[in-house]
Amino acid sequence: MTVSSVTPAASNADNGLGLSFQSLLQIILTQLTAQNPLQPLDNFQFVSQLAEFSQLQLTQDLDTNVSSLLASQSAAQAVGMLGHTVDVEAAGSTSGSTVSGTVQAVTFSNGTPELTIQTAGGQTIANVAISQITQIM
Repeated sequence: MTVSSVTPAASNADNGLGLSFQSLLQIILTQLTAQNPLQPLDNFQFVSQLAEFSQLQLTQDLDTNVSSLLASQSAAQAVGMLGHTVDVEAAGSTSGSTVSGTVQAVTFSNGTPELTIQTAGGQTIANVAISQITQIM
């Protein structure tokens, strides 16, 4: 059986092969229409394939929703730090030294929150990731 190229249908979820759920269903339909009439596809195999594709779609939707939830939670956490004094790992420090300052602003780079911190000495430290925060006071 030969299958010509399948154009993925408009869908947000792609499987590991880069095919959408609609494309996978189209492959099954092509498989059914091109099967040998003397050796048809077993009904159990067919239903099993559909169930696997359905489970794949649900897993992809869950992954998308969890990723969205984590991004929202990270944003809320960063905004909640505004005005608070924090300790930040000093850039390039391997000894664990920290710098203290007040969170002045939150910016987003590719959906990831970054903090701008002003130290007591007036120094401004920009693009601080939440993972660099060691203490919130």
